[in-house]
Amino acid sequence: MAAAPVDLVDFDEAIAKYDPVLGIEVHVELGTRTKMFCAAGVSFGAEPNSETTPVSLGLPGSLPVVNGEAVEYAIRIGLALNCKIAETCRFARKNYFYPDVPKNYQISQYDEPIAYDGYLDVELEDGTVYRVEIERAHMEEDAGKNTHVGGDGGRIHGAAYSLVDYNRAGIPLVEIVTRPITGVGERAPEVARAYVQTLRDIFRALDVSEARMERGNVRADVNLSLRPTPESPLGTRTETKNVNSFRSIEKAVRFEVSRQAAILDAGGTVIQETRHFHEDTGETSSGRVKSDAEDYRYFPEPDLAPVSPSREWVEEIRATLPELPAARRRRLQADWGYSDLEMRDVINADAIDLIETTIAAGTSAAGARKWWMGELARTAKEQDVAIADLAITPVQVAELQQLVDDGKINDKLARQVLAGVLAGEGGPAQVVQDRGLEVVSDDGPLLAAIDEALAAQPDIADKIRGGNLGPVGAIIGAVMKATRGQADAGRVRELVLERVNGS
Repeated sequence: MAAAPVDLVDFDEAIAKYDPVLGIEVHVELGTRTKMFCAAGVSFGAEPNSETTPVSLGLPGSLPVVNGEAVEYAIRIGLALNCKIAETCRFARKNYFYPDVPKNYQISQYDEPIAYDGYLDVELEDGTVYRVEIERAHMEEDAGKNTHVGGDGGRIHGAAYSLVDYNRAGIPLVEIVTRPITGVGERAPEVARAYVQTLRDIFRALDVSEARMERGNVRADVNLSLRPTPESPLGTRTETKNVNSFRSIEKAVRFEVSRQAAILDAGGTVIQETRHFHEDTGETSSGRVKSDAEDYRYFPEPDLAPVSPSREWVEEIRATLPELPAARRRRLQADWGYSDLEMRDVINADAIDLIETTIAAGTSAAGARKWWMGELARTAKEQDVAIADLAITPVQVAELQQLVDDGKINDKLARQVLAGVLAGEGGPAQVVQDRGLEVVSDDGPLLAAIDEALAAQPDIADKIRGGNLGPVGAIIGAVMKATRGQADAGRVRELVLERVNGS
């Protein structure tokens, strides 16, 4: 059955009538060796239900123990987000029934988070900066994973049966909750996207998570409401759950603005509910009526003692924080001499680390950018993969450029070498050797090819002697063809002029 059409108002028209307010909850899976409250291992793609213990399965009599590494990671995140770190905090039971939470409650933090009262400055592509206020960052455990078989789009509706994998149950999470993000107007979709992208970059810089959205390491719940004016009370919000790409976050915000505006224009009432985002259509659909905090019947977790990080430990962690992504980008752009547009392209391609490592391997900033943002970016797009997942390393790119710099190959041949490396034929030097791609540097074969080209076009020599150097290009082209592109065009030009003027 086809979904009923959704009434929408044009986004620009909606923004002219209403003031959007955002609230974003981001969950990040921590890259610890074990789960939040037990010694079960954590790895992506393991056999279903192979990484479990009685604790993560919620079996009677099992008792949780706090993962100290997860606490340290949570503190690192809180400090990077300019949060205060609690002197003492505790876990709570969040009570609800889902089949992928075997205890029928989730161990989380409620009124006593480990980090609170922070902020994050978010820079948009044009350089505009918005400050997003962070209410809190708290620790909790992840749920398992449901697989619905036979339904529409993998959802439970119409499914023949469902399977539950508890490998993810108990993986440590930090949930970061913003305060209402106001004053963004028509830039609400951009701000939402940039905020989550900035967080993702921070998680990676801190080395607390792989932060791969396609694997669910980072998931965003996007809250949005509309109000008549910035001075009006906040409107009723919806929460679009588990949006897992930057583009989808932007689309979800745009869609909800248009959908809610249509409801309000018609005199209707926006329902406070969770909603699902559909990647194929860019639309959201109703999930369930949104529960408030009191519906979860939070109460302190009786099996866990409060967590009380010492001030000395917190300061030790603060001292180990790396340079954060925004500051690093500004430094690297200055060092590399890239324009704002060039740096933006590098950031959007997620190629900063690749280019930095290539430069460290001996290549110029211009040379590294030429390959990563040229042939390699194009190849990644054609193959629909991340540029970092291509079968080539920064060291190999540096080796390729060195071969060009040494005059052993030209840029045209280098592209053939690059194709060989990507095809698994070995490193650049090996591909050059195996394919016989080295530039012809011996003047003998070049002179022979020049003589043949001049003999085929005798009038060109007279034109050159008369001072018209334009036709030299035709001879160079003929020599390049004869040598399968392996001649040094600059040397060929020199030899042509010597041959003609010296004959």
